[in-house]
Amino acid sequence: MTDRDITFFHAPNSRSSCTLHLLEELGVPYDLHPLSLDREDHKSPDYLAVNPMGKVPAIRHGEAVITELGAVTLYLGDLFPETGLTPQPGDPLRGPLLRWLFFYGNCVEPAILQKAMKWPDPPKRAAGYGSVDDVVATVVGQLAGGPWFLGERFTVADGLWGPALVWLTKFGLLPTTPEVAAYLDRIEARPATARARAIDAALVEKFAAG
Repeated sequence: MTDRDITFFHAPNSRSSCTLHLLEELGVPYDLHPLSLDREDHKSPDYLAVNPMGKVPAIRHGEAVITELGAVTLYLGDLFPETGLTPQPGDPLRGPLLRWLFFYGNCVEPAILQKAMKWPDPPKRAAGYGSVDDVVATVVGQLAGGPWFLGERFTVADGLWGPALVWLTKFGLLPTTPEVAAYLDRIEARPATARARAIDAALVEKFAAG
């Protein structure tokens, strides 16, 4: 065991697929601990001892357990700075990186849930994300400056946003504007995308076989 060994708790085709994609982009070793949502492995006592919320992703690094997609993304990026995928403190992109990692969890997730559940618009002053339209316009506007989420440089932000936008557009929860479509084409062309999908497909097959 080394001081950078990672245990990754992952359920295929879930939010934790973003972390799987990120780990493949980082190209670092990790101990994959697969969970089946259909079998409710994420609600087992063993896993609830890791994350009492019963959600994925989660990683364990030494005695530390890190949950929440944005936090996991930043933690892994900072743990492996030599990959060059994470702007470090002092880098002009560090602030934008933090902004967009937090924006995903604080604004995109609740706005998309509102849209998926067909809930009425809350008063803008009561909703931290403003409105679904505000969120969509902000994401599309950011991607217009491409080619990657923070501009010219591929970062861990793309490890989160790329797979997330694939799913959101697939289910019609976010419009596939020309900016979004071009970004997703670039994500699809990355070898890490194919590797992550192959891992998920193999896990789905394994769970189906019992």
